[in-house]
Amino acid sequence: MKAQLPFVSKSSPPKITYVTLAADDSIHPKFEEALKRFENELGRHYPMYIDGKETKSDLGEFEHRSPIDTDIIVGHFQVGNQVHARSAIEAADVAFQKWRSTDWEERVRIMKRAADLIDERKYEIAVAITYEVGKNRLEALAEAWEAVDAIRYYANVMEQHGGYETRMGPGGPGEQTTVVAKPLGVWPVISPFNFPFMLANGMALGALITGNTIILKPTSEAPLTGLMLYRIFKDAGIPTGVVNYVTGPGGNFEKEFVSNPAVAGIAFTGSRDVGMRLYKEFLAQQPYPKPVVMEMGSKNPAIVTSKADLSKAVEGIVRAAFGYDGQKCSAASRVYVQNTVKSKFLDGLKARVQEIRVGDPRKKDTFNGPVINKAAIDRFQDAVEDARNSKGIFLVGGRVLKVGSFARGFYVEPTVVTDLPGSHRLFRDELFLPFIVVDYFETLEEALQKANATEYGLTAGIFSEDSSEVRRFFDGIEFGVVYANRKGGATTGAWPGAQSFVGWKASGATGRGIGGPHYLLTFLREQSQTLVSD
Repeated sequence: MKAQLPFVSKSSPPKITYVTLAADDSIHPKFEEALKRFENELGRHYPMYIDGKETKSDLGEFEHRSPIDTDIIVGHFQVGNQVHARSAIEAADVAFQKWRSTDWEERVRIMKRAADLIDERKYEIAVAITYEVGKNRLEALAEAWEAVDAIRYYANVMEQHGGYETRMGPGGPGEQTTVVAKPLGVWPVISPFNFPFMLANGMALGALITGNTIILKPTSEAPLTGLMLYRIFKDAGIPTGVVNYVTGPGGNFEKEFVSNPAVAGIAFTGSRDVGMRLYKEFLAQQPYPKPVVMEMGSKNPAIVTSKADLSKAVEGIVRAAFGYDGQKCSAASRVYVQNTVKSKFLDGLKARVQEIRVGDPRKKDTFNGPVINKAAIDRFQDAVEDARNSKGIFLVGGRVLKVGSFARGFYVEPTVVTDLPGSHRLFRDELFLPFIVVDYFETLEEALQKANATEYGLTAGIFSEDSSEVRRFFDGIEFGVVYANRKGGATTGAWPGAQSFVGWKASGATGRGIGGPHYLLTFLREQSQTLVSD
C-alpha cells in the first residue's frame, strides 16, 4: 500500500504539528542521524530513580522489545514493586515541603528550561518513540514538539494569572481578602503507550509547575521515553525527590498508590477499565476525597452530510482513523454518512485507504507502523471475525500481515467495515486499532442520536459546508473536543493553547482538559486569606 503525502493547508497556523512537519524536508537527515546514534543505545540496562538515587529491584528486570521487530530489545528495565512505590511516595512527600515553597516564578523558569531541553533533544526523543511504540517519524517528532508547546503554554498561563493569587473584594469593613491557589502534594503520574512522551509530560507539567511532586510511572510498553522525560526535568534543575521514576507492571504499584495517605491525587491516562478501578479504589481507601485527573479513551464519531466536501471528508477521516494505527484516544472509529452521498463517499474512502503504506516506521515513506503488541493483534482478529460473522462488508483491509518484513512485528491492514447493524458491539467497544465501522443516516438529528449513543465523550467531527448544520452539530453533540470540516484530522490533532483536550462522560473525570486554560486548576486547591485591619 502506498501513502500520499500528508495534506498541508495554505492557511495552517505556523505551529509544529504532524501537518506542518510534512512540508519540512530538513527533518529527515536529522532524524536519520538520530536513528544511527540510537542503534548504539539498544539493549542497555536501566535503573529506577527514587530520591535522585539509582534504584534496582530484587525482582530483576524485564525486557522491552520493539513492536517493529520483536528481535529488537530496546532496553532492560527494573521490575518495581510496592516497596519502591512507598519509597518514591516518601521521597516525594519530603521534597514537597521545599518545592511548594519555591517561588512560582522560579518553578516557571525551571519548566521553561525543560521545554528548551526537549527542543534540543527532540530527534533523540522521536527516535525513542518510534522504536518503543512504532510511531512514524512525523508523528513522533510532532509529539516531542507538542510537549515543548505544552510546557511553554502553561508557563504563560502561570504568568498571566500571577501564580493564581487574586485579590477579592472586602466582605466587611477593614477586610482585605486574597484567594491563593496552593499545591496539594504527591501525585503518581501514570502514562500510556500511545503518546508516551507527551501524555507523561502533560500530566507531570501540570503537577510540577503548580508546586506538586510526582512519581512518574510509565507504561511498560514505553519506559525509555519516561526515563528521558525524568532526565530532562532533572537537567532543567528540578530538585532531588520532586520527580521520581519507577518501572514495572502497574499492578505492582496500584495498591500503594491508592491507599497511601501521603498521595494527594492521581493523574492517569489509559483504558476505562483501569481508570475506573483506580478512581473507585482511591476514593474508597483515602481518608477524605482527593482529586483524580483522568483521560480514559473514547469511541469517536465522524459525521458526513450530503452538504460535505467529500474529498475533505475522506482525507480528514483517513487521518483521524488511521494516524498512528488508530491507537489514539481521539481516533475516529465510527463514521455516519448521509444516504444520498454514501456511494460516492465510500468509493473515495476505499481508494484513499488503499494508498496507505504500512511498514517499518523508521522508514521515511511509512504512514502506518505496527500496532503495539500481541494483545492488539488478537483484538484485531476478534473484531474481524465478529464483523464477518455478522455479515459486515469489508470495504478494505481485514488481514494480519505476517510475511517478509512483517514477520517479527505486529502489523495489520487499515480496515473499513460497512453494513453492520447499528447496535453491533463494534460501534460501542473501543478497539484502539486501525479499524472503522460505517453506518448511514437520513437526517442530521438521526446522526447526532447515533453519535451520542455511547458512554464515551472525547472527540467528534462533522463534515458539512452548511453553517446551520455545523451549528446544530456543535449544539447537540455530547463530546468535549469537536471539529467541523477538519481535513487534517476529523477528530484528532488537538494542540496546546489551541484545543482543550477534555473528555466528557466515561472519557474523563474533571471536565478540564490538557491544552486548555483551566487544566492547572485540577492540581491546585484554593485558600481564601482575609486580614482585618482596624
